[in-house]
Parts: sequence; structure tokens; C-alpha cells
Amino acid sequence: MEALNDAIVALNDTFWLYIIIPVLAVLSLYFTVRSKAVQIRMIPEMVRAMGGKAEIAEDGGKAISSFQAFAISAAARIGTGNIAGVATAIALGGPGAVFWMWTMGLVVGAASFVESTLAQLYKVRDKSGFRGGPAYYMLHGLRARWMGVLFAVVITVTFGFVFTAVQANTIVDAVVTSAEATGMSSNGWMQPVLGVALVALTALIIFGGVRRIAQTAELLVPFMAGLYMLLGLVIVVLNIDALPGVIAQIFSHAFGFEAVAGGGIGAAIVQGVRRGMFSNEAGLGSAPNAGATASVSHPVKQGLVQTLGVYVDTLLVCSTTAFIVLLSNPTFGDEDRGASMTQTALQTNLGDWSLHLMTLIILLVAFTSVLGNYYYGESNVGFLTRSKAMQTGYKWGVLVVVFLGAIGSSDLIWNLADTTMGVMALVNLAAIAPLSAVALKLLRDYNDQRRQGLDPVFTRDRLPELTGVECWEPREPVKAES
Repeated sequence: MEALNDAIVALNDTFWLYIIIPVLAVLSLYFTVRSKAVQIRMIPEMVRAMGGKAEIAEDGGKAISSFQAFAISAAARIGTGNIAGVATAIALGGPGAVFWMWTMGLVVGAASFVESTLAQLYKVRDKSGFRGGPAYYMLHGLRARWMGVLFAVVITVTFGFVFTAVQANTIVDAVVTSAEATGMSSNGWMQPVLGVALVALTALIIFGGVRRIAQTAELLVPFMAGLYMLLGLVIVVLNIDALPGVIAQIFSHAFGFEAVAGGGIGAAIVQGVRRGMFSNEAGLGSAPNAGATASVSHPVKQGLVQTLGVYVDTLLVCSTTAFIVLLSNPTFGDEDRGASMTQTALQTNLGDWSLHLMTLIILLVAFTSVLGNYYYGESNVGFLTRSKAMQTGYKWGVLVVVFLGAIGSSDLIWNLADTTMGVMALVNLAAIAPLSAVALKLLRDYNDQRRQGLDPVFTRDRLPELTGVECWEPREPVKAES
């Protein structure tokens, strides 16, 4: 098992450093230039677009709103990547990893805009509203069903199974750490018991469909993110004198001016970008699956909303973890990392009681990530087959993985996640590169309507040259609310 883990680590380092990071960076910079930095100049529009109301779906219930779609993707984003992943990046890459996480977060927002706008354009109707994602824009936009099938399989394995195992493993790790801090000895029994409890809770929600997932995410995501950032703010205030030194560390390590156990500037870049991408998912092709479910009047609206999610994730939640960890004067290296490193840092700053509060936060963020990850897989299983038996089989497969993740090896699970995430990103980036011209046409149409004082509405006849668009029937634009 150790030999397998070492081989996967070696493969990941090469794969990410020489292929994924350069491709993601170059394409994101290209999208930034072509869109005139849409991810920065249209931040006010992102906030405005989130307030749209959903229509009534075919089954008589409300379709997923823009905010609910945002919450589903945020549920998947705001998870172990923010708490365990950022801590691991700092442990292995030093404080400089935080700088590269920030930098890439700003740049890859353009990729997030492109992929989520395309997902909205090429979405399809289902009984509870809409579904879509990269597999759908590969089929309808590129006319490459084989590519859509490949992506659907990879994302189902990556999110539905591997990332779900990561979340379950992190929950158990956090609870065991908290229990042992009280003097309780698990002796191997706690992991399987927690695994069974997670399976039961997950089953209760995923068998209720996408609306139940959206409602759960809409309720929990703002609460858990707000509570976590409040804790981080308290720690910053308590350590305000040390803050300038921590910020200086982040920048000096980022450019190799100071050595670190993780291996200098190369490790900082690789760990910062890799863990940042695991967290914010921009360019990865996962968030568009949630973005496509939203009932909005123009594809660009949800493209903007999903881009805002990158900032909430990277610049707010990930930064919270970074400051919690760095203000505790950690020892860099791979002996202590992951969720337990963040828990220990919080305990160092606020006392023993905070470790247990952190356990609750980890439980909430990781569990909502399980739900978001499950939905990504469900949407893509639906792309592969309409068989209800296969959908039910997928549900049971996820529940098995939840249990296995709870009792499995954290190192092997994390490294497998890195591998499958890289493959998935490469397939998605290969699709959005040629389709970005379509997203830019939609952006121009959106801005033209805004300049006319309209609340933008897209219909197929506005861009008749586009093929493969199944939704977006003609309707009249309306005046924007002042």
C-alpha cells in the first residue's frame, strides 16, 4: 500500500507541475484578456444576479434558484479543501502556498465564468427544473458525445466516489481528534461507528432528490461559512501584532526568499495551486453541474454568480484557514497536516474548547460537500443513462464509499483525489477552450442589454448561429429594477 501511495505521489507531482498548472494558467489568462477581466470588473453584477427568482418546474414545484445553485456548488467547494487542504498545502509548501492560492483564485475566476455560462446555455430540462454541465456542453456545443461520456465517467468517479471518501475521512479524523482530546480512546471502534452514522444521514437526504440537497445546502452553507470566518476574525484580532509578520512570510516564501521544509518555491506553487483548485474548483468542471440547475433569465447571470463563489471560497474561507494556521506558529513538514493541523492551530489560539467547535464546523462543511459531490455524480449518471436502476445503484455506491472513506487511509485517498481531479480538469479545459467564443458572445449580449437599462433576457433567436441549444425559448426582455 505504501509503495502504491508513493507511486501516485510521484505521478501527481509531475502531472500537476508540467501539465495541469500550465494549461490552467495559460487558458485562464487568455479568458481574462478576452473577457476584459470579467471576473474582476463585474463583481457588482455578480451580487445583483444572485437575487433572481426561480420559475415553476414541470412537476409543479419551484425550480432551483440562482442562490440555491450557488449554495449547492458552495457546499461542494467549502469543505475539506478549505480546512484540511489549505493546512496540507501550508505543511508541504510553506506559507508561500497561500500567495499562489490567492493569485490563482483571481486568475481562474475567468475560467469559472466561461464554464458555468456554457453550462447554463446548453442545459436541458428535467421534471424538477434543469440539469447540465460539461458533459452536456461537450455533447451539444462540441458535438462530441464521446468526450461528454469520458467526462461524465471521470467526474462521477472523482466527486461521487473519491472526493466523497475524502470528506468522510476528514469528518472521522476530526471527530476522533476531538474525542481523544477528552481522554476517550477509540481503539479502532469509533471509525466504523461514525461511518455507519454518516451513511444513514447521507441516505436520508440523497434519496430526497436535488430539491432536498439544495434546501439543506441553502440552510447550512451560510451558517457554517459565517461561523468559521468569525472564528478566524477573532484569532486575527487576538494576534493582530503578529499579523504583519505572517503576511510578510506568505510573500517571502512565495518567491523563495526564505527556505521551507516543503521544498521552496516549487513546492509552494504546486501545493498552493493544487489545493486551491481542489477547494475553489474553477476550471475543474464540477461547479457548472450545479450552475446549470439554476432558473435564470440569461446564462451570463449564473456564470457571474458561480464566479463569485470562487472568491468566497478562496479569498474568504481559505484565507481564514491560512491565518488560523499561520498565527499558531506551525512546524512545516508532513508530520502534522490536514484537518487535525487546523484543529490544533485553533486550539493553540483559543483554548481546548475551540477544538470541539472546530470539529462541528468540519462535520458541517464536509457533510454538505458530500451532498454537493453526490449531486455532481448524479447529474452525470443521468447523462450516461436514463435507467432508474443505475441511478439507484449510484446512490448505494456513494453510501458504500462514505463508509469506506470513514475507515480508510487518508494519505492514499487524498492522493487518488489529486490524480482523478487532474484528469477531469484536463478534459474540461480541452472543451471550454474552443467554446469560450460562445461564452464571450453571451457576455456581449448581456452587456448590451444592461446598457439599454434592461434586465438581460436571453433567447435562442438572439444568437441564431448557435446550435445545440435546447432551452431558452423566446420571451420579452423587461426593464431592470432601479
